[in-house]
Amino acid sequence: MNTFQRSDEFDAWLAALKDKAGRARIALRIRSAEHGNFRDCEPVGEGVSEMRIHFGPGYRVYFTRRKDVLYLLLLGGDKSSQKRDIKRRHRDGASFGQGVNHG
Repeated sequence: MNTFQRSDEFDAWLAALKDKAGRARIALRIRSAEHGNFRDCEPVGEGVSEMRIHFGPGYRVYFTRRKDVLYLLLLGGDKSSQKRDIKRRHRDGASFGQGVNHG
């Protein structure tokens, strides 16, 4: 079983998401990944991967692996913000995701 921790920034993005069905789909994908099913994920550089959720505007969840079974959810967005989100992740570097919420 994989463990996911959420950054403060990821939690803020998810809480601000008005699409309740989208939030539910995102939560379902994270639960699926906790059980080892990471389907439709791709690396986007510098140790960060993108989990693609084909629902609504095409949600994206950015995460990094910290240990064998520990992952940090860094940021969320959608297809329209994808390039900006990835650039922001690379610009912010190692400080990105410093605030971590367990669970």
